[in-house]
Amino acid sequence: MPLALWLGGQAVIRGDLLIGDLAKVVLYLMAIGHRVGMVGQFTNILQNASASAERILEIIHEPQTIKSGKRDLPAGPGAVAFESVSFNYRDGKASLTDVSFDAKPGRTYAIVGPTGSGKTTFVNLIPRFYDVASGRVLVEGIDVREMNLTQLRRSVGVIFQETFLFSATVAENIAYGRPEATREEIETCARAAQAHEFILGLEEGYQTIIGERGVTLSGGQKQRIAIARAFLMNPRILILDDATSSVDSQTERLIQEALWRLSAGRTTFIIAHRFSTVQRADEILVLKEGRIVERGKHGELIQRQGFYCEIFEQQIRKCET
Repeated sequence: MPLALWLGGQAVIRGDLLIGDLAKVVLYLMAIGHRVGMVGQFTNILQNASASAERILEIIHEPQTIKSGKRDLPAGPGAVAFESVSFNYRDGKASLTDVSFDAKPGRTYAIVGPTGSGKTTFVNLIPRFYDVASGRVLVEGIDVREMNLTQLRRSVGVIFQETFLFSATVAENIAYGRPEATREEIETCARAAQAHEFILGLEEGYQTIIGERGVTLSGGQKQRIAIARAFLMNPRILILDDATSSVDSQTERLIQEALWRLSAGRTTFIIAHRFSTVQRADEILVLKEGRIVERGKHGELIQRQGFYCEIFEQQIRKCET
């Protein structure tokens, strides 16, 4: 372009070229350059899309190791049992070893223990994210490997530490598991989850578009939307995997209030590192190196002066420092 202007300008000065013809040449060159640039951008987009497609196809073509069973999930209050369950991610390193446990329907069980003790593995076996190496996990008295996988997972609500939200409206995110839910049902669940007030404060209320992964919301707001989603799903078994670890104390109180409402009448498993979260549980399971080493209420376990008391005192010292 600069060369064309320089040569063309000299030709105009000499009278060999009309200035209008020079303008035409410059405009043509600009149009051609724009199109060539677009071709370059399109090529870059194609390369990125091709690389992304390869990763997506790897996931799609990954052999499915978890096969659905054929038995329907029977009606029931949410009874869960572990019978001599062992599990390991890699050969030679067990995550759970010979775990036996009966969860009574409608009760809340807190699971505590140091990092790597098998807490998350324990709860992940209930919705059958993994299959046991030996033993059985029973829901309503039936081995989960024999059940229809869709029915099983619809009966289990899981709230993780990191909540995944979609680039959609607040209402659509709450109704993710039940797209046919009415606006009234969505609002009722949001109220129960302590989310209704902050949602009304958003620019367009329940019709506000939130960014991918909920980037426009705080950690506490995202967790309360996840709790509202769980309310709407109405699962008989509820799993809370460290759901309040990344929020401040005031937000934690709001979330805990919503969680205790949600857990009422359901068989609930709570993984938490904050002991304020687990003290209200009906029973606390203490895991160490993949085994249940203690069981009981908070006060009972403190009096025993065992492993639970040890990790409790460690957290107190950590908070003081």
